[in-house]
Amino acid sequence: MQLGLNLGYWGAGMDGDNLAVAQEADRLGYAVCWAAEAYGSDAATVLSWVAAQTERIDVGSAIFQIPARQPAMTAMTAATLDTLSGGRFRLGLGVSGPQVSEGWYGVRFDKPLARTREYVEIVRKAMTRERLSYEGEHWTLPLPGGPGKPIKLTVHPQREHIPLYIAAIGPKNLEQTGEIADGALLIFPAAEHLEETTLTHLRAGRAKAGKTLDGFDVCPTLPLAVGDDKDVAALADTFRPYTALYVGGMGSAKQNFYNKLAQRMGYEREAVEIQEKYLSGDKQGAAAAIPQDLIDKTTLLGSVDRIADRMRAYAEAGVTTLSLAPAGFTLQERLASLRAGTEALERAGLA
Repeated sequence: MQLGLNLGYWGAGMDGDNLAVAQEADRLGYAVCWAAEAYGSDAATVLSWVAAQTERIDVGSAIFQIPARQPAMTAMTAATLDTLSGGRFRLGLGVSGPQVSEGWYGVRFDKPLARTREYVEIVRKAMTRERLSYEGEHWTLPLPGGPGKPIKLTVHPQREHIPLYIAAIGPKNLEQTGEIADGALLIFPAAEHLEETTLTHLRAGRAKAGKTLDGFDVCPTLPLAVGDDKDVAALADTFRPYTALYVGGMGSAKQNFYNKLAQRMGYEREAVEIQEKYLSGDKQGAAAAIPQDLIDKTTLLGSVDRIADRMRAYAEAGVTTLSLAPAGFTLQERLASLRAGTEALERAGLA
């Protein structure tokens, strides 16, 4: 199992230190550095900045928003980043959710699976540098009846095949991801529930494509907080607002993929309560309603030995790249967390 680093969103409060964290991850041998986007910072700019000042670590979008870009533009961006980074780019895609897609990008959140499939097909075709033509339900290239003609990408990517990931949570999306992608970007994964919530669906999709999970990158992101095992409850408390945001407030009452995931993990009653409190404006109450066990299962908390045990559980469950989001109020704390991640991987016998 490899380690990755997830910088999250630019503008989250620790921006001045992000480059130093990425450079330390590069020095420590981390496999990939991910950056996110929603309705603030864009990921492409951050990844260009990181790639220019690191040497070996891959840079990846987790995610590029599908409603934000035409697929041909995504192919252009991927090819450019791969070229500028010397073949170190990984393309992660996601449809976002209805609030962001419709509220920020003005794109209807309808038929997300079909849109994702067509998007991936166009991106892959564009990056082959063949002349681009496509007829689908959501995109037709060139537009019929006009002056447009099939055009081919003029940029030569460093590699013939740029790894393509999809952020997936629901069973149908996971199955399609296994079928059409090279990896899955996961959030709130519990090692104990990974088979029934995730891998069984990915495996079904791989079977549709005549493949197995061999070579497919199962890549969850987990927040990491290092400390004494006696202080695990306090460490878990630092992630209550984060968990409440996703389980309670990410999406609408009817469409919250993270809430449904928590329910599939056995927290049906708690997930409903967290969402009701969050959407009513009681964010503190929502955070307080989160069971410590849910946080503990979806983060890495405690001593290096305890974290090593959890890493071993994830590796045994089927994770191939474990991306860490190191917590810390200072740069030195975040760097120490990165180093603890490396030490834990070694103690787990996974390095």
